[in-house]
Amino acid sequence: MKPYRFAYIRPYTVDEAVAALRDGGGGARVLAGGQSLLALMNQRLLRPSMLVDLASIPDLRHVTLADGVLRVGAMTTQATVAAGVGAQTWSGFGLLPESMGLVGHAPIRARGTVGGSIAHADPRAEWCLLAVLLEADVLLQGPAGVRSVAAGQFFTGTHRTAAGGDEVVVEIRFPRPAPAAALAEFAIQQGNFPLVAAGVAFDLDADGVVVSASVALGGVADRPVRAPSAEAALLGGRADEALFAHAGQAMARDLDPPGDIHADPRYRTELAGAMFRRALRMAISRHPVAGNHGYDNVEAS
Repeated sequence: MKPYRFAYIRPYTVDEAVAALRDGGGGARVLAGGQSLLALMNQRLLRPSMLVDLASIPDLRHVTLADGVLRVGAMTTQATVAAGVGAQTWSGFGLLPESMGLVGHAPIRARGTVGGSIAHADPRAEWCLLAVLLEADVLLQGPAGVRSVAAGQFFTGTHRTAAGGDEVVVEIRFPRPAPAAALAEFAIQQGNFPLVAAGVAFDLDADGVVVSASVALGGVADRPVRAPSAEAALLGGRADEALFAHAGQAMARDLDPPGDIHADPRYRTELAGAMFRRALRMAISRHPVAGNHGYDNVEAS
C-alpha cells in the first residue's frame, strides 16, 4: 500500500518547525527519521495531512557531557549513539550506546533518531525505557518556548505523550551518570521490539550494600514503568541471589501486564522477573566496588 497524499515541509530551524506544526493544525506530524511513522503511513494506519521533516535542523544533532549531565539532541541517530561505546563523551552513561545493539538492525539505527523514538512512545522501545530508568528530562519547544518534562510524566499511554501538537522534542537530558546499570530484554526475533524488557541502575556503598536503586520495565503496561516495590526491596540489602529473588517477588506482585497473541499476562510476568534478574547480575558486576565483594563473578545469564 501507499500513504494518502500529504504536504511536506522541511524547515531549517526549530522555530520554523513549530510554526509549520501550528499552521498544519491537528493533521501535522513530525518526521524525525521515519522508521516507525512511514511504515504506519504506508499501511494507512496513520493519515497525516502534513509532515514536518526535522532532518535539516543542525541544532538538533549533538551529544555533550558537562558537569555530569548528558545532553542528546533529538535528531541524533541511534547509529551515532552506538558508535560511542567507550568514548569519553559517554563516561558514566555507557548503558546508552551499549543498548543500541538491541535496537532493530543497522539500517534502522542509521536513520532512526533518539527523539523520534521518544516521541513515538512505543511502550516496548529501548529509548523510552532508558529515559524512565535514568530519570531523563525531555525538552520540548513550542510557541510558548522551551519546557522540560520528566520522562516518567512524558509517556501517557501507547504512542501517547505529554507533548502538544505544536511542540517538537528537541533534546533528552540525562541528569546524572549511571555506571552500574544494565538493560536486558527478550524478543521473539532479533531486531524486533521485545516482549518484555527490564532496566536496572543502582549504587553500592563501600560495604556492598545497595544505597540507591532504579528499576524500569517495558512491555508490561501501556508505557514504560518504574517498579517501586522492587526498588524498595533492593535498598539496604547486600546484592546477592537471595536479594535478587526477594526483589523479583516484590516486583511480580505489582504487575498486571496485558496479554496478546504473543504472550499471556502470566508469561509476561515471568519474563519480567527473568529479565530483571539478568539485568541485576549484569549491573552488579559493573559497579566499582563489585570486585571487592566477589560480585564480578556473578553470572549475567
